[in-house]
Amino acid sequence: MPPRFSRVWRPLAAATVVAAGGGIVYSRANAHRSHDKPLVELRRDASGRIVPPKFQDVKSRAEQLADLRRHSQQQQQQDGGEYDLLVIGGGATGTGIALDAVTRGLKVALVERDDFSAGTSSKSTKLVHGGVRYLEKAIWNLDYPQLQLVIEALRERKGFLDIAPHLSSSLPILLPLQRWWQAPYMWIGCKTYDLLAGSQGLESSYFVSRAKALASFPMLRKDNLVGALVYYDGQHNDSRMNVSLALTASLYGATVLNHVEVTSLEKDASGKICGAKVRDLMAADDAAKEDFTVRAKGVINATGPFTDAIERMDDPSRQPIVAPASGAHIMLPGKLCPKGIGLLDAATSDGRVVFVLPWQGMTVAGTTDNACPVEREPVAREDDVAFILKEVSKLLEPKSVLTRDDVLATWSGIRPLVKDPKAGNTESLVRSHLVTVSDSGLLTCAGGKWTTYRQMAEDAVDEAIKTFNLTPKHITLPDITGVGLPGFTTNGTCVTRITPVLGSHGYSTQLPSQLTQVYGVDADIAHHLATNYGDRAWSVLGDSSSNGIVRRLAPSFPFIEAEIRHGVRSEGACTAADVISRRTRLAFLDVDSALKALPRVIDVMAEELSWSDARREHEWTETVHFLRSMGLEEARMAVTRQEVLSGDAKAQRTRRDDGTAASANGVKVGSGRKLEAPGALASGA
Repeated sequence: MPPRFSRVWRPLAAATVVAAGGGIVYSRANAHRSHDKPLVELRRDASGRIVPPKFQDVKSRAEQLADLRRHSQQQQQQDGGEYDLLVIGGGATGTGIALDAVTRGLKVALVERDDFSAGTSSKSTKLVHGGVRYLEKAIWNLDYPQLQLVIEALRERKGFLDIAPHLSSSLPILLPLQRWWQAPYMWIGCKTYDLLAGSQGLESSYFVSRAKALASFPMLRKDNLVGALVYYDGQHNDSRMNVSLALTASLYGATVLNHVEVTSLEKDASGKICGAKVRDLMAADDAAKEDFTVRAKGVINATGPFTDAIERMDDPSRQPIVAPASGAHIMLPGKLCPKGIGLLDAATSDGRVVFVLPWQGMTVAGTTDNACPVEREPVAREDDVAFILKEVSKLLEPKSVLTRDDVLATWSGIRPLVKDPKAGNTESLVRSHLVTVSDSGLLTCAGGKWTTYRQMAEDAVDEAIKTFNLTPKHITLPDITGVGLPGFTTNGTCVTRITPVLGSHGYSTQLPSQLTQVYGVDADIAHHLATNYGDRAWSVLGDSSSNGIVRRLAPSFPFIEAEIRHGVRSEGACTAADVISRRTRLAFLDVDSALKALPRVIDVMAEELSWSDARREHEWTETVHFLRSMGLEEARMAVTRQEVLSGDAKAQRTRRDDGTAASANGVKVGSGRKLEAPGALASGA
């Protein structure tokens, strides 16, 4: 950080002084639920041995597609009529809406053209946060609505962590201090952030000494370092959360389908939207590929960056309401954050904020903010990758300066910012959301961010109930805990703030050791399965144990072959890209390892789905092309399966003779994944 005090924290200091003068008292907020014990205890037999839970099956894709077809125009009368809501889009917003609506007793269908979280929802910074930069804007501009946005996100943050404890947790983030006079300003800024969270806060921020800062972040630049502030935000596994929302909605009665495309909107004689024509993109024969109509009382557009395309299906003259902005990220070796603590640079060369965060055993760094076109598989720009590398390197000791060889994967997510015609750049746009209804009845929910997906969904369903004259119902939801408990009854109001997602009920910090005890898997595999699947880890291992298949997909990572089969059988995975990037996260962690694992991923999926040789070849070509959006070099786009299996040079990254990637200054970057300490810093200096 430069000698002058970061502009992010000056206004926050003023805000806290004002707050204190108004009688607001800061108090430590650390009341979030411990996960030492699960919500639902495991059962044991008479000898005390664990009895793995047995879970209700999620409907197969074929069954869900049949449900969708039953609501076609031709079969409307004899098969029970129309859906209450048809949701277009299977990202965070769409699946959040589906879950909210179905738990209010509404009849819901959701269709997604690609896979759940195939777009922006899998390409985030992995944070669940209020947003310090939005707080900065609120104070600088005396913008109360933006301040409300920060407060709303901080409130949603805690609820997010509570309903998905296996997929999310609090994360300490370190703010380095280069001058002693920065300390009070930084402290006030952190305490303001804590203060605004109120009773929904995570752990309190605190000061640490220079020695402790360096112990927690060993590669941190020592020059002028006098200490640091540590504050807490949330972190999560975005695509796993997205898939869990979709599956939870399905278990509670929604029809939820990926790889089904909306080709047009249907309107009645009065010009009101009454459904949509859709097409199954996974259909194997020509008859099944034909469009069919899905009838619904209301249609919701929740397509993120593609919002305007659906809007123009309704009215070709519709003006755009989304200003797309790209956010590039890079994946770096885990050794940058070896103690489970992140780093925030609030004073980059162009004023943007850059995070350096431990995630899934590696280090994710980003992000950027540039206006961009809307495309399905955006590729991170090389100038953005260079910018992130430069800014991260400034935080590190000179001997640890990073180069392009240190980058294991890259991606770019397109943020669907709500458009302000007066805004000159996307950085100035707010991450608030917008719910609108067109004259013909298309309800659109746009904008927002991952942290506030649940509130966005609640607002959208509230509006849908009013606009489409829907009647929420008292319903008893089925038990999804796996231990045969009675289902719980809802009263027609929104309950998503307290509804755990699939996998949460049986999760606790003891789950990894329990998995090892029963199945004898390696510790890192058990930890990975527990923190990616929660209690559904029992199904992942149980379904595969009979075949003895717990083989790793990549030697240095904990992903196993059983996850491929589980993804196909229980999580709606239809393509190799679905598995390698969104059911597992291998493509995000190391694109080179993902390419090497691809032959086996395709082989296992071919066994599960009875793929022909032609389909296998199609999957190879399509997935290699997809890996370009994960950072695979253009020169390797034509790599063949045989070249990968044989270790041909065409399939390899540029390597040193010892097999490790190397930077220009000789710093080695190993690819091994180590279990990280869950939180190296305890409160206190």
